[in-house]
Amino acid sequence: MYYDTDAFTAAQSGYRIAFRPGERNYCPGCGQSHWTVGRMTAECAFCATALPINTGGTFGAGLFHNSAKAEQLAA
Repeated sequence: MYYDTDAFTAAQSGYRIAFRPGERNYCPGCGQSHWTVGRMTAECAFCATALPINTGGTFGAGLFHNSAKAEQLAA
C-alpha cells in the first residue's frame, strides 16, 4: 500500500475556495449567499466568513508592455 510522505502543499491541492464575482456564491461556513464585498475580500453577512475575491486576472494600463522599439512612420 502506498503512503504519501510528502508535506501538504496548498497550491497543489485542487479547488480553491474563493468568492467569484458574477456567480452564485454560497458561504462554506453557513451555506447562505449574502455577501459584503470589498476590494480584496468578500465577507458573509451571516457568519462573517471572509473569502478572497477571485477576479480571474489583472487589468489596467501597465498590464501589457512591449520592450521592442516602435518603427518610425514615413514622414
